[in-house]
Amino acid sequence: MERRLAAILIADVVGYSRLSRIDEEDTRIRFQADFAEVFEPQIAEHHGRLVKTMGDGLLVEFHSVVDALRCAVEVQRQMARRNAGIPPERRLDFRIGVNLGDVIVEGEDIHGDGVNIAARLEPLAEPGGIAISGSAYDQLRTKLAVGFVSLGERKVKNIPEPVRVYRVVLDPAAAGKTVAAPRRRGAWLVGAVGGATMFAGTTLWWQPWTLFWPEPPPQRIAYPLPDKPSVAVLPFINVSGDQTQDHLAQGLTDDLITELSKLSGLFVIARHSVLAMREATIQDVAAELGVHYVLEGTLQRADMRLRINVKLIDATTGLSLWAERYDRQYRDIFAVQDDVIGKITSALEVKLSQGEQDQLARIPTDNLEAYDNYLRAEQEGLIYSDVNTYRRTLSFYQKAIDLDPRFADAHAGIARVAVDVWRNDYNYLWSAAVARKIAYDAAGEALKLDPNNARARTVLALLQLVDGRATEALDSASRAVDAQPSDAEAYGNLALILAHTGNHQRAIGEMQRALRLDPSPPPSFQLLAGVVFYTARDNDRAIPLIEAASHALPDAEPAHEYLAAAYAHRGDAARAAEETGRLKTLFPEANITYYSYLYDYWNKEDLAYHLSGLKAAGMPEWPFGFAGSATDRLSEADLAGLTADKTWIGKHKNGTEFIQAFDRAGNTAYRTANTSITGIAEIRGDQLCEKIGGYFLDRLVCGHVYRNTMSEQTDMDYIHATPQALKFFSLER
Repeated sequence: MERRLAAILIADVVGYSRLSRIDEEDTRIRFQADFAEVFEPQIAEHHGRLVKTMGDGLLVEFHSVVDALRCAVEVQRQMARRNAGIPPERRLDFRIGVNLGDVIVEGEDIHGDGVNIAARLEPLAEPGGIAISGSAYDQLRTKLAVGFVSLGERKVKNIPEPVRVYRVVLDPAAAGKTVAAPRRRGAWLVGAVGGATMFAGTTLWWQPWTLFWPEPPPQRIAYPLPDKPSVAVLPFINVSGDQTQDHLAQGLTDDLITELSKLSGLFVIARHSVLAMREATIQDVAAELGVHYVLEGTLQRADMRLRINVKLIDATTGLSLWAERYDRQYRDIFAVQDDVIGKITSALEVKLSQGEQDQLARIPTDNLEAYDNYLRAEQEGLIYSDVNTYRRTLSFYQKAIDLDPRFADAHAGIARVAVDVWRNDYNYLWSAAVARKIAYDAAGEALKLDPNNARARTVLALLQLVDGRATEALDSASRAVDAQPSDAEAYGNLALILAHTGNHQRAIGEMQRALRLDPSPPPSFQLLAGVVFYTARDNDRAIPLIEAASHALPDAEPAHEYLAAAYAHRGDAARAAEETGRLKTLFPEANITYYSYLYDYWNKEDLAYHLSGLKAAGMPEWPFGFAGSATDRLSEADLAGLTADKTWIGKHKNGTEFIQAFDRAGNTAYRTANTSITGIAEIRGDQLCEKIGGYFLDRLVCGHVYRNTMSEQTDMDYIHATPQALKFFSLER
């Protein structure tokens, strides 16, 4: 393994996702033009090597850190000239991070702490600016005609030691000068430069004084400000020096977001979007998320003592509206939360209804160990990625319930996991039938303990929708939104239910509201939003969302399913066929008949629209593209002779061997090496229909039986084509 010292430059576009939502193709074209006309020539001129591009960013290696910074400076100066005639809200502004450090070389790629630190520096730069590490500064400070602002030592993600950070000032008047700036965002300059020096003559020492004062108001806002006070709660920073307390800082953040989002007089940004702004400045948070106020804070725990610092900042002025320091016992954490919420609502003059006051006064649990386990479950559940994540999440929720059986939020957490398992058919955790029952039971228990639990209401709504109880589902989803008016998830699921019950225009409106609350949603929510827009026939908005979800979740079958159909409806046959191929790689049995049963709770016109899209994308009608001959298909009388007190012995198309027995009363039992299930069977005309508990949402599913005249499995007499499988079999002799 080769290691070497290198200068690393990482650049990224500010607000690329927002610009892509406005005009994806134009944004990509402009990025590629900037890359080809600015970055590539400057990289070549300064002897750099482009390692790779990364979506809207790039990684470059230099032998000399002086060359790296010269390249960065020239890039930003050229970009400033290119952007001069473009409206601020449409500009492609780059941030650049430069570090000098050790890298690991693997082929053409490089990685290691040298690269990681550069990646952490880039978000600390201003839009159109450059941030460098202390190691780079030590080599550069007298070698280029630029100035520097020291941001002090910063703790950055996945780097054990704090990193010295400097911002580069391009103003020629600042050349050779280094000044200190406050370490905390929006703080006032304290003693960085003596008064006599600062006010020499009638002019200030050098120009970028905004670095010394509260951050200026955002020059651009991605969204119009809501007609009510809007707040983003930035992730609280764990300053304990103990990473095992990270979940407590994250939990405090999440709880404040959840509690504030219950207030009808506030507009509160969802947690995933604020997590994406973890290392941004207050100015950027306001600009990217479209909010007026930002709450930030730190948390420190030592044994049972808890120290919390909180500040509410008016992002339009950079001034602090309210700040408080709490030095309390850990058991007082809920009292601290209540006080913070009370101070925020008071500072923003938000009037609370009696119901809101009662809800805020409710303590989720008086068992701190249960609360700790709940926070760990919530941190695990930020991204459900695999079965082990599910198991850990469920384990923490269950521990919380064991310690406090009346902990409604923990029951609601289990309901959410269970409904996800049920919808995605993750049989390696529970069978679909078991997952469905757990979801119903856990949601019901949560609502018995807390009738206003929005998460439990949302889970119940999804269960009712799939059960064909559309009116009840719509009521449950609406009550979830009423209980938590700033909950993007509640609005998103309400939109899904509206879409699948034929109310397309309202579904679009509710999903737009959800995305306004969560402007940078996680991939699973991008997929949900894409499905809603697709169902409402708005493929221009649907496709970019589903594409983003499929890139982040390449093994998510629904992403490829919906992309295939959406491309087909847009007339893009090549991409539709490509996505169908990807779907069949993940799910070889995929077929139109399967989806017709799976989605039979949809509005009929929407189901027909989806199936026609899948057919146009090349999806076969039956598994593996099977198309039986009508002359080989068995009649009703033939089927009766094959099922009454008969046993089938055979093999699936995928090679799985099975035995299936039928009695005269209509019962059937199916067994493989790993599966043993029972159900009912009946003959309807020339179709054999089966209902197996927990499969296909407990629906009766029908297929055909054919005499086997195919060239494969010639030792089997018959073929059973069902929406789920293609089975070759003979009668037991």
